[in-house]
This record gives sequence, C-alpha cells and structure tokens, in this order.
Amino acid sequence: MFRRHFPITLLYVFSILVTIGCDTDTTGFKSDSEFVKLQGAGASFPAPLYLKWFKDYNKSHPNIQVDYQSVGSGTGVKSVIDGTVDFGATDAPMSEDEFAKVDRGVQFLPITAGSIVLAFNLEGVDELRLTREGYIGIFLGEITKWNDPKIADSNRGVDLPDSNINVVVRSDSSGTTYVFTKHLSTISPEFAKSPGIEKMPNWAVGTKSKGNEGVTASIKTTPGSIGYVEYAFAKGAKLKMASLENSSGVQVMPSIKSTQAALAAAEVPENLIAWLPDPAGKDSYPIVMYTWLICYKQYSDEKKMNALKEVVKYVITDGQSNSERLGYIPLPASVVEKCMAALDNIKLVKGT
Repeated sequence: MFRRHFPITLLYVFSILVTIGCDTDTTGFKSDSEFVKLQGAGASFPAPLYLKWFKDYNKSHPNIQVDYQSVGSGTGVKSVIDGTVDFGATDAPMSEDEFAKVDRGVQFLPITAGSIVLAFNLEGVDELRLTREGYIGIFLGEITKWNDPKIADSNRGVDLPDSNINVVVRSDSSGTTYVFTKHLSTISPEFAKSPGIEKMPNWAVGTKSKGNEGVTASIKTTPGSIGYVEYAFAKGAKLKMASLENSSGVQVMPSIKSTQAALAAAEVPENLIAWLPDPAGKDSYPIVMYTWLICYKQYSDEKKMNALKEVVKYVITDGQSNSERLGYIPLPASVVEKCMAALDNIKLVKGT
C-alpha cells in the first residue's frame, strides 16, 4: 500500500514547502557576514523547476539560501503586498489596486513558460480528443457523461463508458486557473459570462483540490476524472493528456514543441507581461502561459537585493538548460535580454 501511494505523498509534501539551502559554507563553517536567506512564495506551476534551480544555485553558492513556498499565485501576490517575502511568484497579473498597495513598487520578470493540459484517468482509454465544444461543455457542467455525443463524435473507435465525468478543479486562488479561465472565456461567450476570468471562480461543477500538486493527485486516484493541470506535473505523474482543438481547428497534443509554436507568436511588451489566450497557428497548443517572479523595485537590504539579482541572472541564463527536461519552455533570447535590462529597475532604497 505504501509503495502504491508514495509518489502522491511526495507531491503533497512538496506542496507544503520547498526549502533549499543551508547556513554553512562548504567547510561547514557559518559565515554570518556573508550568509543571505531569501524567502519567496506563490505559484505552484513553476515550483518543480524552482526546486531544481535553487538547489543547484545553493550548491555553487552555499552562502545563499532560497526558501520557496508553493502556495498559489493569489497567496504569492498577497505576500508581496503584505511585505512578508523577498519575492513572489505568479501566473496571473496583479490588478491596478494591488499594484497601488505596494509602495516599494514591483517588477514582473518572466522566468519560464509552459502549458495547461487536460489530464484524465479513464480505464481502457489511452488517447482522448476533445473539441472546443467538448471541453468547454465539461467545465460548464453541460457535458456529464464520457460517452456524450460531443465527446464520442471526435473519438470514433474509442470505447467510451456510459459513466459520469468526475471534474477536478482548483480550490485555491490560482494563476493556473486564471490562465485556463481566460482561454475558456476567449473561445466561449457563455463561459465568459459565467464563471468568467477568475483566479478562484465559482465553478458550475467539480471536486476541488489545492495546487497543481493536489489536482494531479486527485486525477491520479479518481477513476473517470479529468482536470486542468500544468504540463510538467502531468508529465511527472505520468498522467494521460487529451489533445485539444486549437484556433485553426487542428487537434494538438501538449508537448514542448507545440507550446514553443504557440509562444513564437507572442510579443513581450515593456512591462514583460504577455498573454496568449488563444494562440494562432496550426501547430500551436491552445493553452499556454508565461510565469513571473514578482520582485520589489526597492530593497532596504543591499545583501538581499544583490543576492536576488544574482539568483535571477542564473535562472534566466544557465538555469534555462533545465527547463525542457522538466517539462517547461526555455525563455526566448529576446525575453532573456529584456529581463536582464529590467534588473536595473531593482534598486537600493536611498539613504540605507
């Protein structure tokens, strides 16, 4: 029994706290004058990649420790506003009201990109094709059976059961949910009306789970289920993923290649916040996203500010080599260049 649930247990443990680093150098001697601890919190979507980055960086810089809590984008933004972290992380934008609450100012930095997939657990079905009408209907609660004609018609030859669809959605304030509902609202006027674009919508249907970790675990253990989750989590848990109809009417499987095709059309503006609610191109996967670190524009602790900048430089350059292996998309060179320039906006508070 333990072996059967061990991977899921690890996902839950990881969702509570990602803590990397130590307070000693390679000789085991603590250096109070040089040791810097950075605290971050936010999006669960990039958390596995952050784990890798911060662990690797600490190996070569043992005097810098980065603790990251995978608590969801909404909590990450709140933590930035409350000033309880050194940086936040989000897959969704901050509102004008939220920006106004941060006297120190904020700098968004795109760190990596990925896709949101519809992962499913359906015995005897290894491949599932969903039209736009099909997956919109599922999340509106209008399609409730797996053998509904709006699913069966695009899966001829597949023995779909006459059983209920168990929909899994996020319970927390989530950037992943924001991106997913933004896509659904873009392609469906009915969905745009209700529940609309939200980090924490009032879903018409669904069992709620916290974080990408929780949704992944729920799908894996619930027969007949389907839910939205970030590609890297689905890939890591070896969940089956549906192909989705894109804006060109083509069925596309989620992959590194199809996500890169979608991102190729995106122009990243000066504020570094780019959205692709329904990317063009026959090879493009339809639900893709950037994710951002939220840094302050002003820091009173020079050591923390310098350490944070160096960590960011690492993750947007050398650290990008880890992205694809873990299911994420390396940043385009043009985006890396803009991020490096934006680091100049992060400054020490005058008079400190």
